[in-house]
Amino acid sequence: MPKVTFVQMDGAEHAVKVAAGTTVLEAAKANDLPMVGTCGGSMVCATCHVKICAADRARLPPPTEDEEDTLDLAFGVTADSRLGCQIELTDALEGIRIQLTSTM
Repeated sequence: MPKVTFVQMDGAEHAVKVAAGTTVLEAAKANDLPMVGTCGGSMVCATCHVKICAADRARLPPPTEDEEDTLDLAFGVTADSRLGCQIELTDALEGIRIQLTSTM
């Protein structure tokens, strides 16, 4: 079970252990963290937009073209942006830090 840290917009940190194979969206919802995920992970709304620092991003597979297209709908997209519904948490991602963003 990888331990991951969610960082809220106000800087509050929440370290949680999740079952391997859980997506960032699922982990956030299971831990009552503020992530909307309106489309439930079908990659059409971008309301699970998160930011991952460069060091942690290098441990992730690159985003698909579909993910990049959906990210175009999100506010405040940067090179650190990813969709939480597309990041599957594994033991290899132990310690990853996930910055929550505003979806409003």
